[in-house]
Amino acid sequence: MAAPAKLENLSLVVHGPGDLRLENYPVPEPGPNEVLLKMHSVGICGSDVHYWQHGRIGDFVVKKPMVLGHEASGTVVKIGNLVKHLKPGDRVAIEPGAPRETDEFCKIGRYNLSPSIFFCATPPDDGNLCRFYKHSADFCYKLPDSVTFEEGALIEPLSVGIHACRRGGVSLGNKVLVCGAGPVGIVTLLVAKAMGAAQVVVTDLSSSRLTKAKEVGADFVLQITKESPPEIASKVENLLGSKPDVTIECTGAEPSIQTGIYVTRSGGTLVIVGMGSEMATIPLMHAAVREVDIKGVFRYCNTWPMAISMLASKSLNVKPLVTHRFPLEKAVEAFETSKKGLGLKVMIKCDPNDQNP
Repeated sequence: MAAPAKLENLSLVVHGPGDLRLENYPVPEPGPNEVLLKMHSVGICGSDVHYWQHGRIGDFVVKKPMVLGHEASGTVVKIGNLVKHLKPGDRVAIEPGAPRETDEFCKIGRYNLSPSIFFCATPPDDGNLCRFYKHSADFCYKLPDSVTFEEGALIEPLSVGIHACRRGGVSLGNKVLVCGAGPVGIVTLLVAKAMGAAQVVVTDLSSSRLTKAKEVGADFVLQITKESPPEIASKVENLLGSKPDVTIECTGAEPSIQTGIYVTRSGGTLVIVGMGSEMATIPLMHAAVREVDIKGVFRYCNTWPMAISMLASKSLNVKPLVTHRFPLEKAVEAFETSKKGLGLKVMIKCDPNDQNP
Protein backbone atom coordinates (compact mmCIF):
# COMPACT_ATOMS: atom_id res chain seq x y z
CA MET A 1 0.00 0.00 0.00
CA ALA A 2 1.35 3.44 -0.90
CA ALA A 3 2.18 5.80 1.95
CA PRO A 4 -0.37 8.62 2.44
CA ALA A 5 0.50 11.90 0.73
CA LYS A 6 2.41 14.24 3.00
CA LEU A 7 0.57 17.44 3.78
CA GLU A 8 2.41 20.52 2.63
CA ASN A 9 2.56 23.56 4.89
CA LEU A 10 3.63 26.38 2.61
CA SER A 11 4.61 29.33 4.84
CA LEU A 12 5.77 32.91 4.26
CA VAL A 13 8.99 33.39 6.23
CA VAL A 14 11.09 36.50 6.89
CA HIS A 15 14.79 35.74 7.45
CA GLY A 16 16.01 39.32 7.89
CA PRO A 17 15.72 42.79 6.35
CA GLY A 18 14.53 42.43 2.75
CA ASP A 19 14.69 38.61 2.86
CA LEU A 20 11.24 37.10 2.38
CA ARG A 21 10.78 33.46 1.30
CA LEU A 22 8.05 30.89 0.72
CA GLU A 23 9.10 27.70 2.47
CA ASN A 24 7.52 24.37 3.34
CA TYR A 25 7.30 23.87 7.13
CA PRO A 26 6.16 20.75 9.00
CA VAL A 27 2.48 20.54 9.86
CA PRO A 28 2.36 21.17 13.63
CA GLU A 29 0.71 18.88 16.14
CA PRO A 30 -1.70 20.63 18.55
CA GLY A 31 -1.11 20.37 22.28
CA PRO A 32 -3.84 19.48 24.81
CA ASN A 33 -5.34 23.01 24.82
CA GLU A 34 -4.63 23.82 21.19
CA VAL A 35 -6.28 23.38 17.81
CA LEU A 36 -4.75 22.76 14.40
CA LEU A 37 -6.19 25.11 11.79
CA LYS A 38 -6.33 24.99 8.04
CA MET A 39 -5.76 28.64 7.28
CA HIS A 40 -8.06 30.53 4.95
CA SER A 41 -7.67 34.33 4.93
CA VAL A 42 -4.73 36.34 6.29
CA GLY A 43 -4.47 40.11 5.97
CA ILE A 44 -1.15 41.92 5.56
CA CYS A 45 -0.47 44.39 8.37
CA GLY A 46 1.96 47.29 8.28
CA SER A 47 3.98 45.53 10.97
CA ASP A 48 4.44 42.50 8.68
CA VAL A 49 5.81 44.77 5.97
CA HIS A 50 8.04 46.54 8.50
CA TYR A 51 9.59 43.28 9.72
CA TRP A 52 10.25 42.34 6.10
CA GLN A 53 11.79 45.70 5.21
CA HIS A 54 13.73 46.43 8.41
CA GLY A 55 13.97 43.17 10.38
CA ARG A 56 12.76 44.81 13.56
CA ILE A 57 10.18 47.03 15.22
CA GLY A 58 11.66 48.77 18.25
CA ASP A 59 13.03 46.12 20.61
CA PHE A 60 11.42 43.27 18.65
CA VAL A 61 14.19 42.00 16.37
CA VAL A 62 14.04 39.15 13.85
CA LYS A 63 16.95 36.96 15.01
CA LYS A 64 15.79 33.72 13.41
CA PRO A 65 13.43 32.88 10.53
CA MET A 66 9.86 33.87 11.44
CA VAL A 67 6.52 33.12 9.77
CA LEU A 68 4.61 36.36 9.21
CA GLY A 69 0.88 37.06 9.54
CA HIS A 70 -1.52 37.73 12.42
CA GLU A 71 -4.81 38.94 10.89
CA ALA A 72 -6.35 35.55 10.26
CA SER A 73 -9.17 33.05 10.06
CA GLY A 74 -9.34 29.36 9.28
CA THR A 75 -11.02 26.01 9.86
CA VAL A 76 -10.39 23.63 12.75
CA VAL A 77 -9.02 20.31 11.49
CA LYS A 78 -7.78 18.76 14.74
CA ILE A 79 -8.25 19.48 18.45
CA GLY A 80 -6.23 18.79 21.58
CA ASN A 81 -7.66 16.32 24.08
CA LEU A 82 -8.70 19.06 26.54
CA VAL A 83 -10.53 21.26 24.02
CA LYS A 84 -14.30 21.16 24.54
CA HIS A 85 -15.77 24.24 22.80
CA LEU A 86 -14.47 23.60 19.28
CA LYS A 87 -14.60 20.65 16.87
CA PRO A 88 -13.17 19.85 13.44
CA GLY A 89 -14.99 21.79 10.75
CA ASP A 90 -15.62 24.89 12.87
CA ARG A 91 -14.78 28.16 11.15
CA VAL A 92 -12.87 30.47 13.50
CA ALA A 93 -11.25 33.87 13.82
CA ILE A 94 -7.89 33.89 15.56
CA GLU A 95 -6.92 36.32 18.31
CA PRO A 96 -3.13 36.42 17.79
CA GLY A 97 -2.20 37.33 21.38
CA ALA A 98 -2.45 34.43 23.82
CA PRO A 99 -1.07 34.74 27.37
CA ARG A 100 1.51 32.17 28.38
CA GLU A 101 0.81 32.60 32.09
CA THR A 102 -1.86 33.95 34.41
CA ASP A 103 0.08 36.98 35.62
CA GLU A 104 -1.11 40.20 37.26
CA PHE A 105 -2.27 41.66 33.94
CA CYS A 106 -4.35 38.61 33.09
CA LYS A 107 -5.97 38.75 36.52
CA ILE A 108 -7.26 42.27 35.89
CA GLY A 109 -8.39 41.47 32.34
CA ARG A 110 -5.61 43.39 30.56
CA TYR A 111 -3.71 40.41 29.22
CA ASN A 112 -2.46 42.43 26.23
CA LEU A 113 0.02 44.07 28.63
CA SER A 114 1.50 40.77 29.80
CA PRO A 115 5.25 40.90 29.03
CA SER A 116 5.37 37.17 28.32
CA ILE A 117 2.37 37.02 25.96
CA PHE A 118 2.62 34.93 22.79
CA PHE A 119 1.81 37.08 19.77
CA CYS A 120 1.74 35.87 16.18
CA ALA A 121 4.52 37.27 13.97
CA THR A 122 6.25 39.17 16.76
CA PRO A 123 9.79 37.88 17.33
CA PRO A 124 10.39 35.16 18.32
CA ASP A 125 6.82 33.90 17.78
CA ASP A 126 5.75 32.55 14.37
CA GLY A 127 2.64 33.91 12.72
CA ASN A 128 -0.03 32.18 10.66
CA LEU A 129 0.60 33.07 7.02
CA CYS A 130 0.76 29.39 6.12
CA ARG A 131 -1.42 26.44 5.14
CA PHE A 132 -1.62 24.89 8.64
CA TYR A 133 -1.17 26.57 12.01
CA LYS A 134 -1.75 25.60 15.64
CA HIS A 135 -3.06 28.05 18.24
CA SER A 136 -4.47 28.22 21.75
CA ALA A 137 -8.08 27.04 21.52
CA ASP A 138 -9.22 29.67 24.03
CA PHE A 139 -8.17 32.37 21.56
CA CYS A 140 -10.00 30.92 18.57
CA TYR A 141 -13.57 32.21 18.19
CA LYS A 142 -16.26 30.40 16.23
CA LEU A 143 -17.67 32.43 13.37
CA PRO A 144 -21.42 32.56 12.70
CA ASP A 145 -22.48 31.39 9.24
CA SER A 146 -23.26 34.99 8.29
CA VAL A 147 -19.65 36.12 8.87
CA THR A 148 -17.18 35.34 6.09
CA PHE A 149 -13.59 34.18 6.50
CA GLU A 150 -12.37 37.58 5.29
CA GLU A 151 -14.49 39.37 7.86
CA GLY A 152 -13.07 36.98 10.46
CA ALA A 153 -9.53 37.95 9.47
CA LEU A 154 -10.46 41.63 9.64
CA ILE A 155 -11.51 41.27 13.28
CA GLU A 156 -7.85 41.82 14.20
CA PRO A 157 -7.59 45.39 12.83
CA LEU A 158 -11.20 45.97 13.85
CA SER A 159 -10.17 45.09 17.40
CA VAL A 160 -7.65 47.93 17.40
CA GLY A 161 -10.51 50.31 16.62
CA ILE A 162 -12.72 48.80 19.32
CA HIS A 163 -9.97 49.01 21.93
CA ALA A 164 -9.13 52.60 20.93
CA CYS A 165 -12.75 53.71 21.12
CA ARG A 166 -13.16 51.99 24.49
CA ARG A 167 -10.01 53.69 25.79
CA GLY A 168 -11.39 57.01 24.57
CA GLY A 169 -14.81 56.40 26.08
CA VAL A 170 -16.62 57.01 22.79
CA SER A 171 -20.34 57.01 23.45
CA LEU A 172 -23.71 58.20 22.19
CA GLY A 173 -23.64 61.73 20.79
CA ASN A 174 -19.87 62.24 20.92
CA LYS A 175 -17.97 64.25 18.36
CA VAL A 176 -14.84 62.37 17.33
CA LEU A 177 -11.71 63.17 15.35
CA VAL A 178 -9.78 60.30 13.75
CA CYS A 179 -6.30 61.26 12.56
CA GLY A 180 -5.29 59.02 9.67
CA ALA A 181 -7.38 57.19 7.06
CA GLY A 182 -5.32 54.02 6.74
CA PRO A 183 -6.81 50.63 7.68
CA VAL A 184 -6.71 51.35 11.43
CA GLY A 185 -8.16 54.82 10.97
CA ILE A 186 -10.99 53.43 8.83
CA VAL A 187 -11.93 50.71 11.33
CA THR A 188 -11.76 53.27 14.14
CA LEU A 189 -14.19 55.43 12.19
CA LEU A 190 -16.52 52.45 11.71
CA VAL A 191 -16.42 51.52 15.40
CA ALA A 192 -16.93 55.11 16.57
CA LYS A 193 -20.07 55.40 14.45
CA ALA A 194 -21.31 52.00 15.65
CA MET A 195 -20.77 53.09 19.26
CA GLY A 196 -23.03 56.08 18.72
CA ALA A 197 -20.73 58.94 17.78
CA ALA A 198 -22.84 61.75 16.35
CA GLN A 199 -20.14 63.15 14.07
CA VAL A 200 -16.75 61.87 13.00
CA VAL A 201 -14.16 63.86 11.08
CA VAL A 202 -11.17 62.06 9.50
CA THR A 203 -7.90 63.72 8.51
CA ASP A 204 -5.16 62.44 6.20
CA LEU A 205 -2.57 63.54 3.66
CA SER A 206 -4.08 61.26 0.98
CA SER A 207 -7.16 62.36 -0.93
CA SER A 208 -7.89 58.79 -2.09
CA ARG A 209 -7.92 57.48 1.47
CA LEU A 210 -10.17 60.33 2.54
CA THR A 211 -12.53 59.43 -0.29
CA LYS A 212 -12.72 55.90 1.14
CA ALA A 213 -13.35 57.33 4.63
CA LYS A 214 -16.23 59.39 3.27
CA GLU A 215 -17.64 56.35 1.47
CA VAL A 216 -17.76 54.27 4.65
CA GLY A 217 -19.36 56.88 6.88
CA ALA A 218 -17.16 59.84 7.82
CA ASP A 219 -19.28 62.96 8.31
CA PHE A 220 -16.38 65.21 7.36
CA VAL A 221 -12.92 64.69 5.90
CA LEU A 222 -10.00 67.09 5.93
CA GLN A 223 -6.94 66.76 3.72
CA ILE A 224 -3.78 67.96 5.44
CA THR A 225 -1.26 69.97 3.41
CA LYS A 226 1.12 72.41 5.05
CA GLU A 227 -1.04 73.70 7.90
CA SER A 228 0.35 73.93 11.42
CA PRO A 229 -1.23 71.80 14.16
CA PRO A 230 -3.14 74.81 15.62
CA GLU A 231 -4.44 75.64 12.15
CA ILE A 232 -5.62 72.07 11.60
CA ALA A 233 -7.27 72.11 15.02
CA SER A 234 -9.14 75.27 14.07
CA LYS A 235 -10.37 73.72 10.81
CA VAL A 236 -11.61 70.60 12.61
CA GLU A 237 -13.43 72.74 15.18
CA ASN A 238 -15.11 74.69 12.37
CA LEU A 239 -16.26 71.47 10.70
CA LEU A 240 -17.73 70.01 13.89
CA GLY A 241 -19.02 73.28 15.36
CA SER A 242 -17.01 72.58 18.51
CA LYS A 243 -13.90 70.74 19.63
CA PRO A 244 -14.17 66.93 19.50
CA ASP A 245 -14.87 65.05 22.72
CA VAL A 246 -12.45 62.31 21.68
CA THR A 247 -9.47 62.38 19.33
CA ILE A 248 -7.98 59.09 18.17
CA GLU A 249 -4.53 59.49 16.62
CA CYS A 250 -3.73 56.65 14.19
CA THR A 251 -0.62 57.91 12.36
CA GLY A 252 2.14 58.24 14.96
CA ALA A 253 3.27 61.47 13.26
CA GLU A 254 4.45 64.12 15.74
CA PRO A 255 2.46 67.01 14.16
CA SER A 256 -0.68 64.87 14.28
CA ILE A 257 -0.18 64.15 17.99
CA GLN A 258 0.30 67.89 18.56
CA THR A 259 -2.93 68.55 16.65
CA GLY A 260 -4.72 66.05 18.88
CA ILE A 261 -3.78 68.01 21.98
CA TYR A 262 -4.76 71.38 20.54
CA VAL A 263 -8.06 70.18 19.12
CA THR A 264 -9.53 68.00 21.89
CA ARG A 265 -12.07 69.75 24.10
CA SER A 266 -11.22 70.54 27.70
CA GLY A 267 -11.88 67.45 29.77
CA GLY A 268 -11.79 65.27 26.66
CA THR A 269 -9.54 62.37 25.73
CA LEU A 270 -6.72 61.92 23.23
CA VAL A 271 -5.96 58.28 22.38
CA ILE A 272 -2.57 57.47 20.85
CA VAL A 273 -2.79 54.47 18.52
CA GLY A 274 -0.18 55.23 15.86
CA MET A 275 3.38 54.04 16.43
CA GLY A 276 5.89 56.81 15.77
CA SER A 277 9.21 57.96 17.13
CA GLU A 278 10.19 56.94 20.66
CA MET A 279 10.51 60.62 21.65
CA ALA A 280 8.07 63.34 20.57
CA THR A 281 7.75 67.06 21.27
CA ILE A 282 4.20 67.85 22.33
CA PRO A 283 2.42 70.86 23.93
CA LEU A 284 1.96 68.98 27.19
CA MET A 285 0.98 71.99 29.29
CA HIS A 286 -1.78 72.73 26.79
CA ALA A 287 -3.22 69.33 27.70
CA ALA A 288 -2.52 69.61 31.42
CA VAL A 289 -4.22 72.95 32.06
CA ARG A 290 -7.33 71.84 30.13
CA GLU A 291 -7.39 68.35 31.67
CA VAL A 292 -7.13 66.57 28.34
CA ASP A 293 -6.47 62.92 29.17
CA ILE A 294 -3.82 61.24 27.01
CA LYS A 295 -4.15 57.46 26.76
CA GLY A 296 -2.08 54.88 24.94
CA VAL A 297 -3.17 51.78 23.07
CA PHE A 298 -1.22 48.53 22.85
CA ARG A 299 -2.97 46.04 20.60
CA TYR A 300 -6.30 45.10 22.26
CA CYS A 301 -7.98 42.77 24.74
CA ASN A 302 -11.45 41.28 25.19
CA THR A 303 -12.60 42.48 21.76
CA TRP A 304 -13.32 39.39 19.62
CA PRO A 305 -16.81 38.65 21.04
CA MET A 306 -17.91 42.27 20.49
CA ALA A 307 -16.43 42.35 16.98
CA ILE A 308 -18.17 39.11 15.97
CA SER A 309 -21.45 40.47 17.33
CA MET A 310 -21.02 43.70 15.35
CA LEU A 311 -20.30 41.78 12.14
CA ALA A 312 -23.12 39.27 12.62
CA SER A 313 -25.65 42.04 13.34
CA LYS A 314 -24.36 44.14 10.41
CA SER A 315 -23.70 47.04 12.78
CA LEU A 316 -20.72 47.86 10.60
CA ASN A 317 -19.25 46.73 7.30
CA VAL A 318 -15.54 45.92 7.01
CA LYS A 319 -15.74 44.39 3.53
CA PRO A 320 -14.76 47.64 1.71
CA LEU A 321 -11.35 47.50 3.42
CA VAL A 322 -10.16 44.63 1.21
CA THR A 323 -8.88 46.00 -2.09
CA HIS A 324 -6.50 43.23 -3.23
CA ARG A 325 -6.45 39.43 -2.96
CA PHE A 326 -3.60 37.00 -3.67
CA PRO A 327 -3.13 33.25 -3.30
CA LEU A 328 -0.47 32.17 -0.82
CA GLU A 329 1.82 31.15 -3.70
CA LYS A 330 1.99 34.86 -4.66
CA ALA A 331 2.48 36.17 -1.13
CA VAL A 332 5.74 37.96 -1.98
CA GLU A 333 3.93 39.84 -4.76
CA ALA A 334 1.17 40.64 -2.25
CA PHE A 335 3.72 42.15 0.12
CA GLU A 336 5.15 44.27 -2.68
CA THR A 337 1.66 45.57 -3.39
CA SER A 338 1.10 46.37 0.29
CA LYS A 339 4.48 48.11 0.59
CA LYS A 340 3.63 50.39 -2.33
CA GLY A 341 0.38 51.42 -0.65
CA LEU A 342 -1.64 50.19 -3.60
CA GLY A 343 -5.01 49.88 -1.89
CA LEU A 344 -6.17 49.67 1.67
CA LYS A 345 -5.99 46.04 2.82
CA VAL A 346 -4.27 43.20 0.97
CA MET A 347 -5.66 39.74 1.76
CA ILE A 348 -3.87 36.44 1.17
CA LYS A 349 -5.85 33.25 0.54
CA CYS A 350 -4.05 30.29 2.12
CA ASP A 351 -6.39 27.48 1.06
CA PRO A 352 -5.68 26.61 -2.62
CA ASN A 353 -9.03 24.86 -2.88
CA ASP A 354 -11.08 27.83 -1.65
CA GLN A 355 -10.26 31.31 -2.93
CA ASN A 356 -13.65 32.74 -1.97
CA PRO A 357 -13.96 35.49 0.65
